[in-house]
Amino acid sequence: MLPRSSDVKWYAIYTKHKFERKVAQQINDMQIEAYCPLNKVVRQWSDRKKIIEVPLFNSYVFVRSTEREHAKVKEIEGVLNYVYWIGKPAVIKDEEIDIIKKFLKDYQNVQVEDIKVNINDKVRITGGPLLFKEGIVTEIHNKTVKVYLPTLGLQMQAQVEKAHVELVKHQF
Repeated sequence: MLPRSSDVKWYAIYTKHKFERKVAQQINDMQIEAYCPLNKVVRQWSDRKKIIEVPLFNSYVFVRSTEREHAKVKEIEGVLNYVYWIGKPAVIKDEEIDIIKKFLKDYQNVQVEDIKVNINDKVRITGGPLLFKEGIVTEIHNKTVKVYLPTLGLQMQAQVEKAHVELVKHQF
């Protein structure tokens, strides 16, 4: 992994369908860091079950680069464009990339869904692999907790015991 510098930031790029891995590999070959989150899912065939890795975000790859490197990245076959927010390429926080990596390390069959929600309760996880992590919970059903990642406007769903979630008190 390359050293972190203030002018090197994570960005999301939009790719052609099914080009995520190829684009990530080509970016890495250019000595620019790329991350294509892969989700372990169980696929059922008529004669067997198998765990395979598929991109977590269809048609998206994360790239850690400087603004000067954007033009080089856009030239790669399969790259359509950067994801923009308010007229500029959207910067993804290092912490959010780290959360995605940890989430995928600790869970299989992660589900991602596009959301348009208002921010609700801020919680802290008190047990399990996400111990002491804080986030915004959009829904809780039985053992399911949805964690909102604001920069991406996406949420990931994981099985977390309700008993391992506590409300963070607001400080005024």
